[in-house]
Amino acid sequence: MDSSHSTQQQTSESKQPILAAQYVRMSTDHQQYSTLNQSDKIQEYANKHNIQIIKTYVDDGKSGLSLSGRAGLQQLIQDVESHRIEFKIILVYDVSRWGRFQDADESAYYEYICKRAGIQIIYCAEQFANDGTPFTTVMKSFKRTMAGEYSRELSNKVFIGQCRLIELGFRQGGTAGYGLRRALIDQQGNFKTLLKMGEHKSFQMDRVILVAGPEEETKVIHQIYEWFIQNNLSESQIAEKLNSENIKTDFNRAWTRNTVHEVLTNEKYIGNNIFNKTSFKLKKAHVSNPTEQWIRKDQAFEAIVPLDMFYTAQGIIRERSRKYTDEELLDLLRTLYQKHGFLSGLIINESEITPKTGVYSNRFGSLLRAYELIGFKPERDFQYIEINKFLRKLHPEITQQVISEMEKLNGANIQKDPLSDLIFINDEINISIVLTRCHKLSSGNSRWKVRFDTILNPDITVVVRLDATNTTIKDYYLLPRLDFMCDKLSLGEFNPVELESFRFENLNYLFGMAERVKWKYIA
Repeated sequence: MDSSHSTQQQTSESKQPILAAQYVRMSTDHQQYSTLNQSDKIQEYANKHNIQIIKTYVDDGKSGLSLSGRAGLQQLIQDVESHRIEFKIILVYDVSRWGRFQDADESAYYEYICKRAGIQIIYCAEQFANDGTPFTTVMKSFKRTMAGEYSRELSNKVFIGQCRLIELGFRQGGTAGYGLRRALIDQQGNFKTLLKMGEHKSFQMDRVILVAGPEEETKVIHQIYEWFIQNNLSESQIAEKLNSENIKTDFNRAWTRNTVHEVLTNEKYIGNNIFNKTSFKLKKAHVSNPTEQWIRKDQAFEAIVPLDMFYTAQGIIRERSRKYTDEELLDLLRTLYQKHGFLSGLIINESEITPKTGVYSNRFGSLLRAYELIGFKPERDFQYIEINKFLRKLHPEITQQVISEMEKLNGANIQKDPLSDLIFINDEINISIVLTRCHKLSSGNSRWKVRFDTILNPDITVVVRLDATNTTIKDYYLLPRLDFMCDKLSLGEFNPVELESFRFENLNYLFGMAERVKWKYIA
């Protein structure tokens, strides 16, 4: 079917070229969809229809499953909504390059945003005109659905392949962990090299296994088990001893109760290869899977912890986590209350004598109900004291993490102002890190209040949101000053697209900003 239509005919007949932007996206599935190939086809279409491309939005190596992480499409939508554009047309190679959203309506919504602003999207390689006719609407809906279905089928195939490799004893994703290293081997099982943090294999047929790390690290692992089993030290006490000896984790951070607990419970230290403990398929919510869905290969790697030592530790942990009666739970909570004089979620979760807050919430309906049963009436100030203590501890850790990751990148010059805590990147831009706690409204909804530093005016404010318990990080927002010329901002669970386009699950995008790139790679 001829892809010409009235708008395109006007374009070819006009003496003055129509100004347009192009959007290109490549994941890692097909070389035919490389950004250069897409641009060539789009330029060919533009030449035929008297269109001048004045701006390019690129998402290179990005999945099309969601808007998250696609800075190019986010910027395009933001520019369109703010009317900071000169073009009237957006050229896209085909429907799948716009996205493989699992909900076809989401893809249509982003196109509608452009249409509402008077911007037309043209899919250059499709055999239909995007002219709003019923036929076009049906075809686009079909194409969007098929694009999403392709991702679902691919996800299943990839998962099956990963499971097969796990059963063969090969490592699938993730860092090695303290005391271990990732080793690259060829098809015949011959050792090639050790992979450093952040490195990946370059040949598809190569495989990755876990091997013992440096001797000084394996000694620390054994020491952790000895302290736990023979000296009856808790995870928190072990973390304190390690930190007092200036021993850092594999991420060059201080040890915590959780990082020690990970060493004591992860089966990779006895050589077992386990996969699918959690799922994040098709960019949906993280799900903890039941043990029967785990994929495992026992004795896949060389163990660095003896089996008897590992299972002794598991027995101690199981006994500590045994099923308590209601009265036993309340007695433990009452003892903790008498020790501290007040209670909070942080105090309970860091305690070695009580189960986690979730146990109390599930057993008694809520944590507040458990407080009431032992005669404790919580005051908001106590909770704030504990949260503030947590925030004061977390802020320098995140700041150091950002600096450490950026310094690893090519040519990055990172400096931190000791007075203002601003981080300066290559003497060009500066960033401020702001932590914001979760506030529960009377309606049950959550709110996060962000206060910008209007005196220092950083170029980028990195907002770190805590979860509903205010004990762990929920997500991050990278907010540039030019787009947020205000002194405060309120975030909810669900925010407008102009805010969500700045939300990230991790700080990898921020780290990439520090890297120097040669001009030939930019071109």
